[in-house]
Amino acid sequence: MLSISNLSYFIGGRPLYENANLHIKPKDKIGLVGQNGTGKSTLLKIINGDYQATTGEVQKAKDCTIGFLNQDLLSYQSDESILNVALAAFKETLALQDEIEEVLKLMETDYSEEIINRLAHLQDRFESNEGYTIKAKAEEVLEGIGFQTKDLGKPLRQFSGGWRMRVMLAKLLLEKPSLLMLDEPTNHLDLPSIQWVENYLKNYEGAVVVVSHDQTFLDNCISTTVEVSNQTLTSYPGNYSFYKEEKKIRMELQQNAYENQQQMIKQTEKFIERFRAKATKSNQVQSRIKALDRMDRVNEVVNDEAFVNFKFKFSQKSGRDVVILDHVSKSYGDLVILKNTTARIERGDKIALIGANGKGKSTLLRIIAGPEQTTGTRTEGHNVIKAFFAQHQLEALTLDNEIMQEMAQAGSKKSEMELRGVLGCFLFSNEEVFKKIKVLSGGEKSRVALAKTLISEANFLLLDEPTNHLDFQSVNILIQALQQYEGTFITVSHDRHFIKGVANKIWYIEDHEIKEYPGTYDEYEFWRSQQTEVKTTPVVEKIEKKPQPASPRNTPETQQARRDLKKLEEQLQKIEKEIESLDLLKAETEAKMADPEMYEDEAKAQKVQEGYQRIQKSLDDANAHWEQLVDQISSLQELAG
Repeated sequence: MLSISNLSYFIGGRPLYENANLHIKPKDKIGLVGQNGTGKSTLLKIINGDYQATTGEVQKAKDCTIGFLNQDLLSYQSDESILNVALAAFKETLALQDEIEEVLKLMETDYSEEIINRLAHLQDRFESNEGYTIKAKAEEVLEGIGFQTKDLGKPLRQFSGGWRMRVMLAKLLLEKPSLLMLDEPTNHLDLPSIQWVENYLKNYEGAVVVVSHDQTFLDNCISTTVEVSNQTLTSYPGNYSFYKEEKKIRMELQQNAYENQQQMIKQTEKFIERFRAKATKSNQVQSRIKALDRMDRVNEVVNDEAFVNFKFKFSQKSGRDVVILDHVSKSYGDLVILKNTTARIERGDKIALIGANGKGKSTLLRIIAGPEQTTGTRTEGHNVIKAFFAQHQLEALTLDNEIMQEMAQAGSKKSEMELRGVLGCFLFSNEEVFKKIKVLSGGEKSRVALAKTLISEANFLLLDEPTNHLDFQSVNILIQALQQYEGTFITVSHDRHFIKGVANKIWYIEDHEIKEYPGTYDEYEFWRSQQTEVKTTPVVEKIEKKPQPASPRNTPETQQARRDLKKLEEQLQKIEKEIESLDLLKAETEAKMADPEMYEDEAKAQKVQEGYQRIQKSLDDANAHWEQLVDQISSLQELAG
């Protein structure tokens, strides 16, 4: 369908691509990955024809149409309603509709057979184009990516850049081009909208090329990963998780080949040096010199994975209770955000606040932080030191400061050596720490602002969308930093990979109340799926349809339910003790794994790591069993009376 052959592209003499090749087939679902600055967005613009390749060519089939969603569309404005902007995807069908209206107007005075036949022909074409359903399709897509029905008639101009981008995404999806290219489509979407787009792309009839830093999104909707690295394109036949594992294997093989070749080069150079002056060995020496000159050198592996050992120091720990919200309500006019809700944050909680945009997540974060006015009571615990990170703090950075100056002003009293260590964790090394803030990219500014937040010695962090503008490597750095953080934090995020890596509790707002799930995101998703199954299973319906005796508490069914309930509760107590023991065992094993001395004995380290994996598997199984028992007990409690 589309092929890129021997593509080279230079910017100011620097090669972004050299002899790169890629073939895109119909129905391919490709994720384009690589570090920031490697040229992912540039490649999409070359394919789209916005940029011209220095050498090489991009060839596409005659019937290949391209739809391109990129960040430039943020500036697009129109006085048309968002529904009409989305409907513009159906150009031919709308033109037919206009023609039909013109013919109908003619028929007010002209009843000739020619006019009637023309109308019939136009109506047939309109119907074959599914013209009567285009409005419903547009509404379905717009509502799928987060718009409310009441907003569809509002002018596009009234919406922010992020929401305008959603409209342009809807228009592209409705156009259904042969090749759909999406540059960071999840940047302006909330979690329900991201999941809707995932499902749409999985079933999309054409080919898709997507650039995204959302690892879970890529895992769920692509089948091929193309890495942009070293001015070339390397394909991996699987999703992002497959690519990470496969790349690890390839890197190991390359490193082994590099080390073997280096050993052979050293031996050859020793031979040359030793016998260079001996006439009897001159032929052999020259032969080896030529062999070294002709040799295809294997490059040493450059591991772009960053591993963080970030030590957080608190001047004091907080009390057990960090923040308590008691019967809190918050409204903006008629818009109710929270209504008489209660919640508690305790020391050591790592909370992810999730859900659709418009539910009030950022408002809740501000309420927890303190400045937002509410009814009800907000109580802050003993010795709580807060630090708040939000995207507007990127603008609060002092543009004329160097990175090191900005960090020094964070108030942590760290030495220059300590600040360099922190900045190294956030990918600023050597002379980069003296870059001015004003020359940094959005992602680099985010890393500086996050680093400032993390060195503030706060024991309670509030993080609003901290992964925005961050690439894979930076997100993984933040995950590692927060995993080592011993304080308390709450974060608003739509990045499921990030949430899975850091959260031990999930909060969401439902019916204007704060709801809590006391577990990880994976456990929360499993629980939600079980809740959905319970709702759709007609067990309760069948029970309700049975004839009800006069004294329901003494029926055989009720008595049996009580017996079953008692057994399940005994099993629940047993599994809770098992989980408690496994948690303790896991903590002990993690303490062993944190000891550097353990890794001096490779066999012992391997044995401990295998044991840890077995404990984690047992703990996952036990938690799943616990969830199942709780659901069964809940179903039986009503029946048992």
